[in-house]
Amino acid sequence: MAKKKEVTVEEKLRALYDLQLIDSRIDEIKNTRGELPLEIEDLEDEITGLNKRLDTFKTDIDDLNAAIVDKNQAIEESKALMKKYTEQQKNIRNNREFDSLSKEIEFQELEIQLAEKHIKEFKAKIAHKEEVIEGSQEKIDNLDNHLKHKKEALSEIMAETEKEEKVLIKKSEEFSKLIEERLLQAYTRIRKNVRNGLAVVAVERGAAAGSYFTIPPQRQMEIAMRKKIITDEHSGRILVDVELAAEEKIKMSKFIS
Repeated sequence: MAKKKEVTVEEKLRALYDLQLIDSRIDEIKNTRGELPLEIEDLEDEITGLNKRLDTFKTDIDDLNAAIVDKNQAIEESKALMKKYTEQQKNIRNNREFDSLSKEIEFQELEIQLAEKHIKEFKAKIAHKEEVIEGSQEKIDNLDNHLKHKKEALSEIMAETEKEEKVLIKKSEEFSKLIEERLLQAYTRIRKNVRNGLAVVAVERGAAAGSYFTIPPQRQMEIAMRKKIITDEHSGRILVDVELAAEEKIKMSKFIS
């Protein structure tokens, strides 16, 4: 049985740097979109919230209109009772019955007044809610228009970069499979922790790219020998020599150009 070929440290470093080049290009593409995706998401959330508020207000108005119908019906019932009691008063034989019916008529008059007061209050609430709805709808229309322009701007950017991004993401997944799990996890962790997403950088002018901390000459020699994975003691990023970086940039240019 043939023995599986052992992957050298240099091959691991090259694979890691290749992956970094691809992922950096993906980052560049995403950066061209700027804050547009987040702005679009915020606008959509705000519009959704306003629409829910509108729905609640419309339901409230429906309930208030239904309550007005009920109160009007109660008024008609009270008027009918008043008419009935007034007719009965014409046929009574003593003052006690007359007074009793008068109290019933008075009670129904109070019921009508109370119902009319409630109707007036309900109509005032409806007017206020309709005013709020009108203002909210105007705001929604403005936000919808703003959202439309944001989406058009994003679509233009996406049209230019989406195809390239899909190809690069696929390549990133392919290259990730070439790297052992432990190293890939370290690479992913470092990328999340550094601002620019650079987990693998070349040593340039005696320091890690983007860093002002000088790497001791002995350490630089070890990096150039490519015999072990060496990280920057200040940032934790994986270090490669400048020659390896240049070679991989040329090799990977067809993927990220």
